[in-house]
Formats: sequence, structure tokens, C-alpha cells
Amino acid sequence: MLGQAKLETVVFFVSRLERSIAFYRDTLGLEVALMDGHDGPFAVAQAGPVSLVFIQREARVGETPIAVFSLAGGIDDCAQALAAKGVEIVVPVSEAPDGGLSLDFLDPDGNVLSLYQPAGAPRSG
Repeated sequence: MLGQAKLETVVFFVSRLERSIAFYRDTLGLEVALMDGHDGPFAVAQAGPVSLVFIQREARVGETPIAVFSLAGGIDDCAQALAAKGVEIVVPVSEAPDGGLSLDFLDPDGNVLSLYQPAGAPRSG
């Protein structure tokens, strides 16, 4: 199912967005862009081919960071396949901040993993 997917993004839920922007920009030297999403502002930085996304939201240990795997399409098919295998879906297919679609689920240790497909990609294939 994820054989063709690639790790594209790591999402961090942070308690103070400005503090995280300052750390990743000023301490680690990454370029950080502040973006507007449908749920409010968030920040994005690039670390090589992987995007780091920072969303201000309280989170318990184990809820962050979230590894996000990129799909070319077929997110609904993946959701059905995961559910059929007994995987716990914690956020069903829903709109991502940039208008794409995402799906969050748990691994056996309770770590959150996410699938993402860009806006306009086919939901099933």
C-alpha cells in the first residue's frame, strides 16, 4: 500500500508557533515561511526533501511529530484497506490545511502516521 509513497512531511504540534519559528529559523538556520490555513496560521520549513510543518496545538506525548506519506491518489482506497486490516483510524479522510486530503492512523505503539494526497488527485484508483 505504501510501496510507492514517499516520506514527504513531518508535522509538529507546537505550544507556541512563534517560538518554534524562531528556533528552527534562528537556531537551526532553516528558512521558515508563515502560511495561512483554513484552521489558522501554520509554518513550513524545508529540511532537504522533507517539509517540516508546525501547527500551534496542544498535544500529548505520542501525538507529535507525525510522519506524513505522500500519495499520488487513492486515499479512499488506502483508508478502506487500512480499516480492513484492523488499523485504528484516528482522523478519517478530511481536508488538509492546503486543500489536499489527509488520513491519520495509529501504528501498533500508538504513534500517529498520516497519508496525504494533493488537491485534485483522484480519491480512488
